[in-house]
Amino acid sequence: MQKTKQIAIILPDTLQNAGLQSLLTDYFHPVEIAGFSSFECMASASSDSYDYYFTLPEIFVLNTDFFLPRKAKTVLLINRDAIFATGNNLNILATQEDIIQNLQQLFASERNNPTDEKSKELSSRETDVLRCIVQGLTNKDIADTLNISLNTVLTHRKNITSKLGIKTVSGLTFYAIMNGLASSPL
Repeated sequence: MQKTKQIAIILPDTLQNAGLQSLLTDYFHPVEIAGFSSFECMASASSDSYDYYFTLPEIFVLNTDFFLPRKAKTVLLINRDAIFATGNNLNILATQEDIIQNLQQLFASERNNPTDEKSKELSSRETDVLRCIVQGLTNKDIADTLNISLNTVLTHRKNITSKLGIKTVSGLTFYAIMNGLASSPL
């Protein structure tokens, strides 16, 4: 017998909340869904027994203390092509078929639990460079701060974008926030 998935949907938009609930109940039963209009409403329900949390990146960022330990169980609903190659995200502007396919992959990966993450791990020096990027430092400033050459900084940046598949500073910043690297001191 298949285990019932416990899902929390945290969306201020009632229509999006209802639409996602409908998709999940129609195509992925057995599911038990709780819809919340805000993070505060979900927190006041004080239930931490959910298998998945569907929410917006803004809500995630404002409540990182809660979501970071649960990032593997958190699905970010984005309204553009995925610029964040980290964690689970779902493009809400995609077709219904694509959304259903992405959800199937998400739930299938739960069973398969691939260990492909090791190849995406950043070295400690790459993590230091990423922290500097998030702080808004230029390549020269990064080189001076970490006491390495400018060419080494460029190589680290190339390796970071290659490993993560993220090319924009905003995407790298979001990755750092999702992985608890943004507020860590050097």
